[in-house]
Amino acid sequence: MTENTGVRQGVAPGSRGRTTVADVVVEKIAGMAARDVRGIHALGSGFARSMGSVRERMPGAGSGKSVTRGVSVEVGELQAAIDLELVVEYGVAITDVAAAVRESVISAVERMAGREVVEVNIMVSDVKLPDEEDEGEERQRIQ
Repeated sequence: MTENTGVRQGVAPGSRGRTTVADVVVEKIAGMAARDVRGIHALGSGFARSMGSVRERMPGAGSGKSVTRGVSVEVGELQAAIDLELVVEYGVAITDVAAAVRESVISAVERMAGREVVEVNIMVSDVKLPDEEDEGEERQRIQ
C-alpha cells in the first residue's frame, strides 16, 4: 500500500509553474551587454540621447542613464529578437564591433533570461569623433 503525501512523484520542483520575463528585463540585459563591448560609445540616436540627458536632469525622473535607450526587443515564451542602435568610437572596425556586440548580447540574454535569441539587428547611427564633446558635457560646460 502506498501512502499519498500530496507530493507529485517524478515532477521536478523547478518545472512546476511558469516563469514570465518582461520585455524591459531583456532590454536592460541587452543594453548592459552591448555597452560592455569595447568600441561602443553609446546606444541610441543623437536625438534620443539628447532627450535622455534632458530627462535625467528632471527631478524625480530616476537616476542615471537609461539602460534601455537604443534597445528594442520582442520577447516570446521561448525566443527573443533584439534591435540595437549604436554609436561607435572613431577608428574601430564597425563589423568587428557589431559581431562582438551580437556575441555579448546573445550570451547574456540566453544565460540570464533563458530565451533563445533568434536575431540581433544592429544599426550604427553615428561615429563618436575624438574631438567631439557629448551633448551632456557641452551643456554642463555652458551652464
